[in-house]
Amino acid sequence: MPNKKKIYDKGAVLVGLCIFVIVITFPFWFNFGNAAPAPEPKISDKAKAAKECVMPKEYMKMEHMQLLNEWRDTVVRDAKRIFVSSSGKEFNMSLTNTCLDCHVEKAEFCDKCHNYASVTPYCWECHIDPKETK
Repeated sequence: MPNKKKIYDKGAVLVGLCIFVIVITFPFWFNFGNAAPAPEPKISDKAKAAKECVMPKEYMKMEHMQLLNEWRDTVVRDAKRIFVSSSGKEFNMSLTNTCLDCHVEKAEFCDKCHNYASVTPYCWECHIDPKETK
């Protein structure tokens, strides 16, 4: 009976595992600390004068898409068009006539953050893409 040779070599397996871990984690440690800061969107003079949005700024940063989805469902399914904010102020539930009335520069307000976050909202599949004003 011939000598049985080991099927694997511990040294080669460990070297292979180390190389695998380095290759898989390379993007993380190579870019560590190099992330660009989140963009601060430009707001219009009208938005500055209003001093408030439909909800607080921090809520809108994180939850605006959920709010817009709720508005869409409420308007389309229930035919209700008035939103009452947490401060008690009433707003028309309209992307075009409420949101884009204050945030007129889509490229500076919407696109900047959406590009940073690598998201593609589907708002413009139904709504008309606002033209920039100079």
